[in-house]
Amino acid sequence: MSKRAFIFPGQGSQSIGMGQELAQSFTEAKEVFQEVDDTLNQNLSKIMAEGPDDDLNLTENTQPALMAVSMAVVRVLEKQGKITLSDHCAFMAGHSLGEYSALTAAGSLQLAQTARLLKLRGQSMQNAVPVGEGAMAAILGLDFDVVKELAEHVSGDEICQAANDNSVGQVVVSGHLGAVNAAVALAQEKGAKKAVALPVSAPFHCRLMQPAAEKMKEALEQEDFSAPSVPIVTNITADAVSDPNRLRDLLVDQITGTVRWRESVLYMKDQGIETMAELGSGKVLSGLARRIDRDIECVAMETPAQIEAFLESLNA
Repeated sequence: MSKRAFIFPGQGSQSIGMGQELAQSFTEAKEVFQEVDDTLNQNLSKIMAEGPDDDLNLTENTQPALMAVSMAVVRVLEKQGKITLSDHCAFMAGHSLGEYSALTAAGSLQLAQTARLLKLRGQSMQNAVPVGEGAMAAILGLDFDVVKELAEHVSGDEICQAANDNSVGQVVVSGHLGAVNAAVALAQEKGAKKAVALPVSAPFHCRLMQPAAEKMKEALEQEDFSAPSVPIVTNITADAVSDPNRLRDLLVDQITGTVRWRESVLYMKDQGIETMAELGSGKVLSGLARRIDRDIECVAMETPAQIEAFLESLNA
């Protein structure tokens, strides 16, 4: 069994200019961006290349854009390296929207399908809660169980949930603005090193996203899912899933549920994974993996040089 996992970034990894070097260097990458533009009937690749930030950071644009960069990397690896990705990993996993990228890389979904689904996911999540009513905050320096408990403690008429278990001592809470602010204050009392509001447009991964979950359930039920070429370590279960119907259901659960990223990384490590290769924009997940377990080797792949170095390492 390969001792490698391919991982795919989520929201927060976007930046103006992402994927441009790939598009200039490889026809395969350019074709991915063109297909996503055509599918969405939108010049998304122009927003990715030039911005403005406000447009790229709109979640309905961010989600398909990040997936497009990840899939551009996948296509370049497969075409230039003449490899099948699944031959070189034991698992794939993605953070939140990155799970859709993982499913596409593993052949469960097709690129155009995923672009449409992520556009709808972004719109549904944005529309689930009126702007200004929800919030998210990152709490640093407290364990997940402590943060989960304090989120429950401040919840009453208003909701606050532990939304992302990102790494040791980095937990994100999500919910109504007042409840999230109360959780931040309580976290500071409990000795959190830092608690910062996140610049997001909606409170993701909490019960307030139920309207979006219902919309996505309806949409996902219309889509054909194939069995993935390698197991997907999902955000909700933090273990490997291969059944396509189960994977579909978990994408719905994920919208209101906790992203169990820390546990997902530890699960893969326990299964013998030694290297995690992050395919797509930035290196947020590589940083988290190193914080979760320093023994995991991390490789970020976004530029032609990084892809070339990785392909050379396969032949070494």
